[in-house]
Amino acid sequence: MANKKQSSSRKVSTKNLHAEVTNYISQQKTATFNYKQVAYAIGADTPAAHRAIALLLAEMAFDGDLIEVSPGKYKAPQRSNVTTGVFVRRSNGKNSVLTDDDGETIFVAERNSMHALNGDKVRVIVAARRRGVEPEAEVIEIIEEKEQTFIGTLQVARQYAYLQTDSKFLATDILIPRAKLKGGKTGQKAIVRITSWPDDAKNPIGEVVDILGQTGDNTTEMHAILAEFGLPYRYPENVNAAAERMGAGITDEVVAQREDMRQVTTFTIDPRDAKDFDDALSIRRLPDGNYEVGVHIADVTHYVQPDSLLDKEAQKRATSVYLVDRVVPMLPEHLSNGICSLRPDEDKLTFSCIFVMNENAEVLKSHIARTVTRSNRRFTYEEAQQIIETGSGDYAEEILTLDRMAKILRKTRYDNGSVEFDRREVRFDIDETGHPVSVFFKESKDANKLIEEFMLLANKTVATVIGKPAGHKKPKAFVYRVHDMPDPGKLADLSKIARTFGFKVKETGSARDVNRSINRMLADVKGLGEENFLSTLAIRSMAKAIYTTTNVGHYGLAFDYYTHFTSPIRRYPDMMVHRLLERYLNGGRSVNQAKLEEQCKHSSDMEQLAASAERASIKYKQVEYMGDHMGEVYDGVISGVTEWGLYVELRDNMCEGLVPVRDLADDYYDFDEKNYCLVGRRRGARYRLGDEVRVKVARASLEKKQLDFVLVDDKGDPAQSDNVAREMSVAQALADKPGKKHVTRKEKKKTRTRRK
Repeated sequence: MANKKQSSSRKVSTKNLHAEVTNYISQQKTATFNYKQVAYAIGADTPAAHRAIALLLAEMAFDGDLIEVSPGKYKAPQRSNVTTGVFVRRSNGKNSVLTDDDGETIFVAERNSMHALNGDKVRVIVAARRRGVEPEAEVIEIIEEKEQTFIGTLQVARQYAYLQTDSKFLATDILIPRAKLKGGKTGQKAIVRITSWPDDAKNPIGEVVDILGQTGDNTTEMHAILAEFGLPYRYPENVNAAAERMGAGITDEVVAQREDMRQVTTFTIDPRDAKDFDDALSIRRLPDGNYEVGVHIADVTHYVQPDSLLDKEAQKRATSVYLVDRVVPMLPEHLSNGICSLRPDEDKLTFSCIFVMNENAEVLKSHIARTVTRSNRRFTYEEAQQIIETGSGDYAEEILTLDRMAKILRKTRYDNGSVEFDRREVRFDIDETGHPVSVFFKESKDANKLIEEFMLLANKTVATVIGKPAGHKKPKAFVYRVHDMPDPGKLADLSKIARTFGFKVKETGSARDVNRSINRMLADVKGLGEENFLSTLAIRSMAKAIYTTTNVGHYGLAFDYYTHFTSPIRRYPDMMVHRLLERYLNGGRSVNQAKLEEQCKHSSDMEQLAASAERASIKYKQVEYMGDHMGEVYDGVISGVTEWGLYVELRDNMCEGLVPVRDLADDYYDFDEKNYCLVGRRRGARYRLGDEVRVKVARASLEKKQLDFVLVDDKGDPAQSDNVAREMSVAQALADKPGKKHVTRKEKKKTRTRRK
């Protein structure tokens, strides 16, 4: 496979283009590619050559010589028509299979699905491909059934019962024998498992796993969100009991084995509603004028031993889940909010990174040690921010010194190419019933950034100590937090679109140069109309950060080595890092890398599920909040563009809703995926990502967690074309005219039919 770009001075002739492209394709086997990758590989770097290659690939796909996996993404056709993959079920009937060999998505009609459920591993036979016809597959075997449940509302009658599902992966209700109801009643939210689905039956049959409560109740709905993503919503009693039996156990013998730092000024800075304080900072001036700065992290693994009941539960959960109105902790509260939490005026066991730093925030030396600490003060971010802004308050000298150092560290990080994303997060004030009554924004200020920089420093230091051992020794298996390079295609699209607004973003060159150009664009666009559009595109161009044993560095932070060490109360990977640190610092041998990688993958997967649940809870509260504001008009920004409509984020409260394309009554709109816009066929009107619009709240469905808007003009009237507006005004005038009733075309047609 060609993987090196040929000399940029070489021009590929039109005569040789087809041969070169065909040769490249023949070497790809099951790999997918787009026109840019082909052009890069064969050295065709002129705009004319790019256009010619894109056209050639499209023609080859039309002729059946290539398969277009997704728009603009191709692969060579394979001879075998039997393959395996993951079944994707949709409630709209557009089922498909995602093939294992190349990630192609192939349509599966319901009649050919064998009633496979979403996520099932299946074997399919792919129909022979015909020119201009979408490929279709038929499930011939369900290899492995994915364990799953469905959430919905029960309907119970005398003879039968069923679950109306909330799932986007199942279009039908689930029938439930009365003996399998677990006492469920009409209107209750329940979790149901499918037990069978006869071949000739339209509906599956299931049984109730758990009753969550009455639909609409706040706790019921939050538990339903957790259950929807397969996340636990309560703690097993035996796990809680195991935690309750634990004591702090800070004996003289334990202290003697640690570095005692209880006499050093130490404090925590956390959100005002936080109860699990897993990090603290200490600082003292040394006789030589330098500073000793300690980053102290709760020593959770001292209490949670490997393979214990508590450890197995924490490993399974992998993370705490933060919903709008609650935290579902990874560890029982007796540990997370009590024994392990670095509460003020209590001796605590900690794992620490201790730095000697000069006035310029340069690290002169550092070491990692198990310690005993004692927090002198618990600060909220607001309290610490006030000290930074006024220069006075408890421990003002220490906080101001750390703030000054953090700003130097931050500047250095950005100078080295770290990407600066600084977006507001929406939060809700909740009343005693869980109902949202107002919205506020969480903004990162200097106090937040102070903590962030020292946590980043500790995480980077720990990863470097293990990943880059002294004396050219071979690094041992470790948990890294990595962030890969951006997708070249998305970066190229960002660069092209930014250029249309007059901003330059590099799409090639070193990571440092590319990121600096993104930072310049993000800084220059602040306060402009296109800020939301371009910052959203920049975020979407980035890869997702994951946990892995294979270190590729952290692109977004511009760190060669990075891990998560600083939050073991709420993240299992941090507990893994603590155990590996202890083992390796004591001279232990490397652990099994394959087993460690499995744990990393599980943690990454659970992190994504937790993030999805958090977004779902925010969406639910947004819909609930906006349900109190039906018919009101707001200014907003188009935050997403799809073939089914426009997503609009309101400026006042960051609530997001959909303007369905069916409600854009002035024209027929086509989706331009490449330019993130909808384009009217007749009038040419364009709705683009980042455009400012005015909308009215039209519908708020808590069941679907869906908020619908309609576009309005400056007067709050429905936005429409001049022709549509004129037709509506004529119709209204006729309807209002005395003694004359306006008859619609549809009514006239009905009258003619009756006369016949």
